[in-house]
Amino acid sequence: MEILTLTNTIYNKNQYQRTIDTSFNQLIQPTLTTPVVDSTISVAEFFQKYQQIFFLISKFGEINSHEYLIKTSQEYTGNIEPQDDLIQALIDEVTQLKQENLELQQSTSDLLTPPTDSGISGGGSVFSVGSGGGGGGGY
Repeated sequence: MEILTLTNTIYNKNQYQRTIDTSFNQLIQPTLTTPVVDSTISVAEFFQKYQQIFFLISKFGEINSHEYLIKTSQEYTGNIEPQDDLIQALIDEVTQLKQENLELQQSTSDLLTPPTDSGISGGGSVFSVGSGGGGGGGY
């Protein structure tokens, strides 16, 4: 068994304040205190700020973009159908234009293909492309 001897030093009030540092400046760095500011803005203020930074916002992106605002707003309002209606209308228009293009190509092909039975004997080509008129060209 070991015996420990404890000593206790007692200071009076004046000695204590001169001898013992009671501040916490050695433990942490002092920080400047900033006043607490309510960061909530009104809806009107939001849209005013939005108009000010409109062109600074990226068009596309997972976050912080116009695309993000559109998607989240549509999810919130449940208003996704107008976009689907527009897409379907554009698909229908493309399909119609493809059909018209195919028909025009077929008509052009029919005009450029010579008939198989011309009704003229004697060989030679009966089909010519270009301006009519016979003769040796020139201006």
